[in-house]
Amino acid sequence: MTYFISITNEKGGVAKTTTALSLGAALVEAGRQVLLVDLDAQANLTLALGTDPLNGHATILNAVADQSPIHKLWRETGIPGLFFIPSNHDMGYSERILPARPEYEFTLKKAFSEISLPFDYVIFDCPPFLGSVVINALTASQLLIIPTQAEYFSIYALKNMMSLIRRIRSQTNPDLTYRLLLTMFDRRNRIHRTLSEQLRASFGNGVLETVIMVDTRLRESSIAGLPIIYHAPKSRSALQYRELAQEILQYVEKAIAQPA
Repeated sequence: MTYFISITNEKGGVAKTTTALSLGAALVEAGRQVLLVDLDAQANLTLALGTDPLNGHATILNAVADQSPIHKLWRETGIPGLFFIPSNHDMGYSERILPARPEYEFTLKKAFSEISLPFDYVIFDCPPFLGSVVINALTASQLLIIPTQAEYFSIYALKNMMSLIRRIRSQTNPDLTYRLLLTMFDRRNRIHRTLSEQLRASFGNGVLETVIMVDTRLRESSIAGLPIIYHAPKSRSALQYRELAQEILQYVEKAIAQPA
C-alpha cells in the first residue's frame, strides 16, 4: 500500500521544500521507495533535484489538465529508490483549470488511483497558498506535515491551516491527520524556546518530536542539487531528517495497524 503525505504551510520560507526532499531521501535510505511530486509553480523541489524547470519535461500539470497517466510522468533522480515528478511555472494554470471541473477536489487522487504504484510513499510538495492544488493534495493524502518556525507570523498562519483541515475532513477526506514540524529552530533564541513550548502545550501530540535546527548546510545542499543526507551525511540537519524519517515510519506503521 502506498502512503500519501502532503507538506505545506500558507507561510512561505519555513523549509517546506527542504523537508519534502530531505524526508523523501531519508525514507529511501531507510529502504523505502519514494516518489516526490512538485506541485508548486515556483518549482523549487525540481530545482533542488538539479533539474531545470524550463527543459520541457512533462510535469504533474499533464496529469491534472490533460489526464496523462501518472506512470509516464515520474523520473529518476540519480538516487536509487527516489523518483520525482517535476513542476514549472505553468502549474499556476491549475488554479484556473481545476475549480471549473465537477468534484475537482478529487482530480489528483483519481490520477494516482488509476494504477498500482511501485512506491511506499508519495510526498506532495505543495505551494504556499491554500488554493485548489493544496485542496487536491490534502484530499489525496493520509498525513499532512506542516513545517513551521517558532515565530509569530509562522504560528499565526496555522489558524488558516487548521480551518482548511477541518474543511477537508468534513467534505473530501475524513481520514486526514496532521503533524506540525518545528523547522529552522535556534535553541539559543528565547522566543523560539517560548513559542515552541506554547505550540506543544496547544497541540500536544500534534507536534512531531523531531526538531529541525538552523543549519547552513541545508542551503548548500539545494545548490548542489542533492538531499542533505547525501550532500552532508554527517551534518546536524542530515541526522535530524533521519530522525524525522524514523518518527514518520513509526507513526505510519501504527496508523496502518490501528484499524485492525
